[in-house]
Amino acid sequence: MAAFLLGAVLLIVQPQIVPSRPAINSNAETSSQSVQRELLKKTSQRNDFKENIHSNGSCQQLPQTIIIGVRKGGTRALLEMLSLHPDIAAAESEVHFFDWEDHYRNGLQWYINQMPFSSPHQITVEKTPAYFTSPKVPERVYNMNQSMRLLLILRDPSERVLSDYTQVFYNHMQKHKPYPSIEQFLIKNGELNVDYKAINRSLYYIHMQNWLKYFPLDHIHIVDGDKLIKDPFPEIEKVERFLKLSPQINASNFYFNKTKGFYCLRDSGRERCLHESKGRAHPQVDTRLLEKLQEYFHEPNKKFFELVGRTFDWH
Repeated sequence: MAAFLLGAVLLIVQPQIVPSRPAINSNAETSSQSVQRELLKKTSQRNDFKENIHSNGSCQQLPQTIIIGVRKGGTRALLEMLSLHPDIAAAESEVHFFDWEDHYRNGLQWYINQMPFSSPHQITVEKTPAYFTSPKVPERVYNMNQSMRLLLILRDPSERVLSDYTQVFYNHMQKHKPYPSIEQFLIKNGELNVDYKAINRSLYYIHMQNWLKYFPLDHIHIVDGDKLIKDPFPEIEKVERFLKLSPQINASNFYFNKTKGFYCLRDSGRERCLHESKGRAHPQVDTRLLEKLQEYFHEPNKKFFELVGRTFDWH
């Protein structure tokens, strides 16, 4: 009888088997990380969520797809084009849940509250371009949903650097604030300034390695941002297939606007273009400096191609 009772006690106190998690090389866990892990534990159960249900039966739900980046790669264009599909419900603004600590600390219920109302058959999508280059984000997304389908749109790294600068430059001009020339950022002590943040954001293979620690490559669809600009329909077709959507978007949904110099959208007879901030002319850069920038990205690009098993038409 005593042996039976002892065996029963051992069964009760035996620890539960926890599914394996991706191996992460990190230092001792900080108090901030501990708080974040507790936050996810508290909000990981579906029963903890309060669904905001609309009178028509739609509700807010966690996204099944996230456009994770890259900044100035064409994320807004991709989201607008994807929104042409009736089975897509897209968050209007960049949520910055996984990369901004103040937002992340609010928990998953807050995240759900930022989502659009959607029907049961729709896929909810949000896009925050900063996710791709933020080191903490891949693990946080994985902890929320290991089956997440991720969309990553990339452009020629050198062109992306120029677009990055152009956006910040115009933001300063609108506020009547002076801003240094791009050469002052690209050159330091006579050499290419590889510490310039815009250059770091274009080192795609470094950031991609971080995502592949948590998600298999077949869960990350890479959209060619340069091709999306020149001929959007084929790229959107690929996205539809990746998300297992019925083919609803067609070539007639796109038309080239000669005045703006890029493609606009046509939906049920209504035409609309991206915001005027899109498609701005890049600053003139000395040819030798541009060549030096392109040369710097040659090896990183090669590593990225090997990592994803695919090549892109970049300089």
